[in-house]
Amino acid sequence: MSMGGLWAVGAAIVMAGIVVPDVALAQSQPIRSAQDAACRDEARSRVFTAPDPQGIGLYAVGRQIYTVCMNKQRPSGRTRSRRAGR
Repeated sequence: MSMGGLWAVGAAIVMAGIVVPDVALAQSQPIRSAQDAACRDEARSRVFTAPDPQGIGLYAVGRQIYTVCMNKQRPSGRTRSRRAGR
């Protein structure tokens, strides 16, 4: 094997060592609410069928799906103040 091939194998091993713990850490976060659980399920079910034109990868696409879901279900910040009626 040439030096270039060894370097590529070494780089792949290092990258796998960096990326895998990060993904495992994100997946091990406790579920905080019913909304959180529902959005995680939605992201899991749609991540492989969602388009990825920017080539950002499955984890980032799943995170985008999850974030959109959480923001969609969150109540809007436009609540009437108690002082507004006074």
